[in-house]
Amino acid sequence: MRSLLILNARIATLAGGGSSVLPRRGDAMRDLGVIERGWMRVCGSRIDALGAGDAPKAMGGERVIDARGRLVTPGFVDCHTHACYEGERLNEWEMKLAGVPYLEILAKGGGILASVRATRAASTSTLTEGVVRRTREMAAFGTTTVEVKSGYGLDTATELRMLEAITAAGRATPLRIVPTFLGAHAKDPAASRFVERTIDETLPAVAKAHPGIVADAYCETGAWSVDECVRYFERAVVLGLSVRVHTDQFNSLGMIARAVALGARSVDHLEAATRDDLELVAKSPTIAVGLPATSFCLGAPCIRAREFIDAGGALALATNANPGSAPVRAMSIVHSFAVRELRMTPAEAITTTTWNGACVLGLARECGSLEAGKSADLALWEHRDERALGYELAGSLPIMVLARGEAVIDDARGIG
Repeated sequence: MRSLLILNARIATLAGGGSSVLPRRGDAMRDLGVIERGWMRVCGSRIDALGAGDAPKAMGGERVIDARGRLVTPGFVDCHTHACYEGERLNEWEMKLAGVPYLEILAKGGGILASVRATRAASTSTLTEGVVRRTREMAAFGTTTVEVKSGYGLDTATELRMLEAITAAGRATPLRIVPTFLGAHAKDPAASRFVERTIDETLPAVAKAHPGIVADAYCETGAWSVDECVRYFERAVVLGLSVRVHTDQFNSLGMIARAVALGARSVDHLEAATRDDLELVAKSPTIAVGLPATSFCLGAPCIRAREFIDAGGALALATNANPGSAPVRAMSIVHSFAVRELRMTPAEAITTTTWNGACVLGLARECGSLEAGKSADLALWEHRDERALGYELAGSLPIMVLARGEAVIDDARGIG
């Protein structure tokens, strides 16, 4: 989009709140930097300027949208997804409906391992097309930045192909797609010395092909143990990578303290985390990532978000979009769960899905707030009150979504 001027909008800027790169905590999570009647100019891929009151005169050829009090927010930042895969798992869904526990399905070769078999058989172009399709569906709900993990390869060649597909998808769409290497996901029961091979072969190969990529792991009964994850992360740090970890989803195994000590960028899930571990994370620079849609889909407890926030913790929320435990695309439904199930305020929910999500991905200088000079990643809503994002279950769709200044959703022709 060449040049766009939005005027008479209610703009939740998420600007201010202290540091320009650190996650928001406590009272700062409830400060959305709202401009009650404001304007914003987008030039190319960037926000050129914004302010309160009357807008400046439109430039020649500039598109003008009179929002008439409608809400503008930063685009959602979905900082935890598994949107690169092939094959659906509807049969497992029926098993779950019948009461079969997820870890039992995994132990029988289902779950992650079912997606591994289908993903290994898929071409790179097929995987790329899948990521593009799913992330565009996410954009329809207001998401402009999506983290996408590998992890359904469990061998060097397929993990590299997944990361190639995720990177290619990012070139095929204006959405910001961030790859993460999840080499330590499930264990391949057919591979001898699988942990050693992942650490000694796959991890260095990925670090060479994708310098600086984040290394992730799934620490859980039946997956990677605490000691195995620590070995994997220590090697990743030597290779110049930062780390994240899925932990305490079903069982509290002791990974949280080790992850904080290693300087993990985030600890994700935490449904089974102890009070002491939540307080440990809350007092550390590590960000907790809650995945409430997964808890809903599995009928399991959620992260104790209210307790964590009140302890001073930095929290982000994400969809965990995947074919098994979270077939979810909409960050708006995450908002609904945040205020209904996690006892968060609507403002806190917005902060966790924009600014704090950007901090998890190291992108707070680029996205997560609406400020002059930053990427033009935003959503224009029919709502005139930001609280409506959590009030409605899933909610109405945005009427415009810009990603890096390009309209990926545009139903605003009739309003200005």
